[in-house]
Amino acid sequence: MRIIITTLLLCCSNIFMTFAWYGHLKNLSHRTWVFAAIISWGIALFEYLIQVPANRIGYQVMNIGQLKILQEVITLSIFVPFSVLYMKEHLRMDYLWAGLCILGAVFFIFRKKLSGI
Repeated sequence: MRIIITTLLLCCSNIFMTFAWYGHLKNLSHRTWVFAAIISWGIALFEYLIQVPANRIGYQVMNIGQLKILQEVITLSIFVPFSVLYMKEHLRMDYLWAGLCILGAVFFIFRKKLSGI
């Protein structure tokens, strides 16, 4: 149950993070970078308010490497739809290759847990 809660919280956190890091490129491109940074910091605050508890919960049932790889899977899962749907970028095969590399990372970092199933 803690892994599910951690995953859901990290997904929510990552949505805020993605908008903080990249949303200003679309919405605030006409403003100064300082203004965009201040707005991004405000958005990132919400990311941290969700991400810190998520990592604390997750660390009770996963090691730090597993927690990081989970975050990377979530990052790519959020980033690809964001870049295609919101930023109107073209879907590229590079996303598939990156996803396959991350799946390899998931296998190696979680293989002891997977073999216990």
